[in-house]
Amino acid sequence: MEPLDAASDGRTDAAFAPPAAGPFGGAGGMTRRSALQAALAAGAAALAPVTTSAVAAPATAPAAGPAPKYELKKSINLWAFPYPGKMTLRQCLQLAKDAGFDGIELNYDLDSDLSPRSGTKEFTEIRKAAEQIGIAISGMCSFLFWPYPLTSNDPAKRQRGLELAGLIAQAAHDLGTENVLVVPGAVCIPWRTDHEPVPNDVCDKRAKEAIGALVPRAEKLNVYLNIENIFFNGYLMTPMEMNAFVDSFGSEHVRVHFDTGNIMEYQFPEHWIPIMGKRIKTVHLKEYTKTGTVHSLETFRPLLDGTTDWPAVLAAFDAVGYRGYLTFEYFHPYLHYPEALVFQTSDSLDRMLGRKQWAAR
Repeated sequence: MEPLDAASDGRTDAAFAPPAAGPFGGAGGMTRRSALQAALAAGAAALAPVTTSAVAAPATAPAAGPAPKYELKKSINLWAFPYPGKMTLRQCLQLAKDAGFDGIELNYDLDSDLSPRSGTKEFTEIRKAAEQIGIAISGMCSFLFWPYPLTSNDPAKRQRGLELAGLIAQAAHDLGTENVLVVPGAVCIPWRTDHEPVPNDVCDKRAKEAIGALVPRAEKLNVYLNIENIFFNGYLMTPMEMNAFVDSFGSEHVRVHFDTGNIMEYQFPEHWIPIMGKRIKTVHLKEYTKTGTVHSLETFRPLLDGTTDWPAVLAAFDAVGYRGYLTFEYFHPYLHYPEALVFQTSDSLDRMLGRKQWAAR
């Protein structure tokens, strides 16, 4: 986005129960986890009498220092909720608020309340409901950039992708959020058999043409086209490439949506953050484990149940002056007691941000 060093560009951006009949209802739904096995070691020493000294706390146990506190906003993506199969949109908004989130990121699709079936009137009603509940809409996200890539070899799919991106931007404006996540293109989409690989130079050319075509509309609506790092799509594979891409448009309204989990298989989010700096407008927190053997959506885990160095990641965000939303993204709402995932995630974020700390005794 800006060609200047991230620390010296002078920007002042703020980011630097079955559903009851009623509004925002829906049908259909989304449908993880295997239990960890543990082994207990036994030996003759375990049979020895237990003495007081064996269980007493060390007299010189080091005292835990206060955790760093970060002024960041907590958000959660709608995919973590069983919507629309088991909960209405209003119930999801209320649950996010009750769990202590500042915002919720919504997802645009082809069938739900958040789709081309709705217009300004319907989106305004959703916005008012969120305001009544007291939860902000932190941004708009969508899986539609995969079936309709902006860089597809099929001109019809590229055109449909542009149309949908425009609709998402309009929906964001109507919903009262300025953040629109955009996947600018793909060399490959490994999980889709209907996608023909696109040469790297062609992908880059088409992506720049597509985002360039969207910029005037985004500027008029006062929304930001936040470019997400995917990694699995074979495009914008380094923070330097991401910087060059967003900077090429010369528009304040083209920024970065940084996803911490998408690069974790081979890279580290704390390395990307200082390089992209104030280009970062929004963030997805996706937990990832480097110890797993399954390389799919199943590799993403509940927050803190992975190998991400969160203290280093948060310190990096703080160092570049990021003060926006941290949005937890997870694709597997719990089959039973789905509210547990939402409350657990909020509690984890409170501890990560220094709002809660357990005092060892």
